[in-house]
Amino acid sequence: MQPFHYQRPDSLESAVIAARNGAPHAGHEADAPARFIAGGTTLLDLMKLEVMRPERLIDINGLGLDRIEANGRAVRLGALVRMSQAADHPMIRADYPVIAQALQLAASAQLRNMASLAGNLLQRTRCLYFRDASVRQCNKRMPGTGCAALDGENRLHAVLGVSEHCIATYPGDLAVALVALDAQLDLLGPDGQRTLPLAELHLAPGDTPHIETVLRPSEMITGLVVPSGPWTRRSRYVKVRDRASYEFALASAAVALDMEGGAVREARIGLGGVATRPWRASEAEESLRGQPLDEESAATAAEIAFAHAIPREHNAYKIPLGKRTLVRALLETASLEG
Repeated sequence: MQPFHYQRPDSLESAVIAARNGAPHAGHEADAPARFIAGGTTLLDLMKLEVMRPERLIDINGLGLDRIEANGRAVRLGALVRMSQAADHPMIRADYPVIAQALQLAASAQLRNMASLAGNLLQRTRCLYFRDASVRQCNKRMPGTGCAALDGENRLHAVLGVSEHCIATYPGDLAVALVALDAQLDLLGPDGQRTLPLAELHLAPGDTPHIETVLRPSEMITGLVVPSGPWTRRSRYVKVRDRASYEFALASAAVALDMEGGAVREARIGLGGVATRPWRASEAEESLRGQPLDEESAATAAEIAFAHAIPREHNAYKIPLGKRTLVRALLETASLEG
């Protein structure tokens, strides 16, 4: 790990100023020499691996971003709410079970006690080529060098949203649930505050896989808002992985349903473990609207969700696995009380 400067500002505004006052960079968050740190469960790992080498760390703990508030229309979660805090909150467990389940199935209890919600949303890929600084071919870490995973070991890599420059999988669970529920992010940066749909935060790799989000330089997430709806209580997160605990998804599905008389009025579907970013299966949702939710309609929705999947040598199994995971999630969610 290279040496770095550590700062602990006493306000959100001073944190943004501290980040902005770093060395000049190329005008995008991906190139920033200063990084915000909360739980550090991702950033410190990558610093030890010499994959990320920030010049300065700005500790944003203690800035009042650790509250959970609900008013019946939405739940507001501070950026520094810990994963375990949100997963155990009685209102979230009752009214937004897909969020609680996604959090409970992520990482270990120790990591959930440390990791912040915003940090979890911004975690980097678990691609072994990205995380091994001795591997030169990684467009995400070293733009223009190629992608070793394309013809290498790619069992854990993505089949949706991929490009010829990168097939790394977005690893998180929480974002998959939140993208299905139309969550919004509150951001603060040098230009002031703004609101951003979570679905717009992460970028597909395209030909610039090193640019992963639309965050501007020195901009931070201060909170997230999840609107309530007739589908939030009837929701479920299903995660399939190599082992039953402390493992990333091979395929996952977040499903939220509004149903009347056995027919679907509204379906919300997020997919994880199979895509380069948190994946909203909008076309699959549309196929279910007005239909009874049974094995046939669920299977049709799953086929639509993976219609544009692009497999590589070792990860083709993710397509049938992803379909079965989505079918299971749809049927299990339909069986819940609304």
